[in-house]
Amino acid sequence: MVARKLETNGAEMPPRKRAVNAVALDEAAKTNGTGANGTRGHRRTGSGLMSRRRVKQILTTIPLIRQEKLNVYVFGTGSMAELGLGPEAKNKEVKRPRLNPYLTVDKVGVVDIAVGGAHTLALDSTGRLWSWGGNDMGVLGRDTSGGEVLKEIKENGSDDDSDDDDDGDLNPKESIPGLVDIPESVKVVQAAASDNMSIALTSTGTVWAWGTFRCNEGLLGFSKDVEIQRTPTELTGLSGITRVAAGKDHILALDAHGNVYSWGNGQQFQLGRRVVERTRMLTLMPREFGVHDAVGLGSGEFHSFAILSNGDVLSWGLNQFGQCGVPSHFEDGAVVSRPTVVPGLSGKNIVQIAAGEHHSVALSREGDLYVFGRLDSFEVGIETSDLPAYTAKDANGRARFIPEPTKLTRGNEPDGDSVPLPKFTAIACGSHHSLAIATDGTLWSWGFGETYQVGQGPAGEDMEVPTRIVNTATKDVKMRLVGAGGQFSVAAGLPKPE
Repeated sequence: MVARKLETNGAEMPPRKRAVNAVALDEAAKTNGTGANGTRGHRRTGSGLMSRRRVKQILTTIPLIRQEKLNVYVFGTGSMAELGLGPEAKNKEVKRPRLNPYLTVDKVGVVDIAVGGAHTLALDSTGRLWSWGGNDMGVLGRDTSGGEVLKEIKENGSDDDSDDDDDGDLNPKESIPGLVDIPESVKVVQAAASDNMSIALTSTGTVWAWGTFRCNEGLLGFSKDVEIQRTPTELTGLSGITRVAAGKDHILALDAHGNVYSWGNGQQFQLGRRVVERTRMLTLMPREFGVHDAVGLGSGEFHSFAILSNGDVLSWGLNQFGQCGVPSHFEDGAVVSRPTVVPGLSGKNIVQIAAGEHHSVALSREGDLYVFGRLDSFEVGIETSDLPAYTAKDANGRARFIPEPTKLTRGNEPDGDSVPLPKFTAIACGSHHSLAIATDGTLWSWGFGETYQVGQGPAGEDMEVPTRIVNTATKDVKMRLVGAGGQFSVAAGLPKPE
């Protein structure tokens, strides 16, 4: 549910490094290709016998910690402390992007963000991780018990800037960003956040996790022995990891050689493998499932993506609204049960994928957006009159979803004027809304807006097409990062050069 400027929460493909890959390919050709002696996949030893040797190609590397420190902006509804603006009740609704005073360049210096359903993780330039939001499932990775929760707003009444009906203030330990309890010796380079789980990728390629998983029946657990893991713990069985991504209640990890691992809830086939009820607890252990040669990951709430080194995109999981982009599967069982090529994204140079509950957005290397999935809350950002002929309709002829990736071409200025869309560098999806950063650093949003998560002002209306966000706090800011949760959004940037 989060993204950074074109580079790697959705899925992001790293820049191709010909020197590294060329060496690996040359080595592979020497050992696995056809040699001068006409043999294939073998090399001749001193004894004249043939032995098989496999050279693993390095496709991705562990990212370095960014050093560009950013200010953080938040908007939407923060009834569970999602906005991180402090405990006062007036901070529960923010209708346009607002600078978070706790997360400025001089106080923290955020370099990356990961947004879950109701919490956020922020990485600073020293490799430390900060968290805020609802902590019922231990996702903040620190103790928030004992925080004083005020029962009433100030005696003189509600603040004029707040339309919040809930007059209770928030737990300050949840609503004020705090450091995650990870040992100082551990340097985090990337994070991922689901509804109930937090993930940290370290500079050595190990993975730390905390929180829990839920399933259709309720609490699934963190592991077979632990229901809720409230402090960060290092996961065994994972090494050489270079990317992580999170769905609603499942996690994906990618290693340097292109192998993808998954764990968590798999009832909608989002793990890429069949889940048998009697062995359901085994899904809590990270495991490969047959996806290799991957260079990027992406995840929706109940579906998943992998970008391959050849440019193809695979998807799997829940697909009843075409959110996997595999048009032949949305009527047959409503799931894509195994990783399947998304035909509409082949040849599109996809570098990042973000997704919500029932919709998906893909970003190309050229800066174009491709959308597919549900239409009910304008999640895909296409005006009703411009829907393609292959739009799926219900029995009453009502347009329901777009089953194939479709290029977005037009958006709106804040005054409603229709304009050609610019090129983009980063994308993010919440449950039913989407955001994108244009090459000029402006922020665009579309989809469900009732809780102000699209940042377009007090009306709280849905945005039918991508619309540029304009307000005083961000008019001179060039955004670098963007993330989206269930009912809120987070962005980070710096003032534009004068």
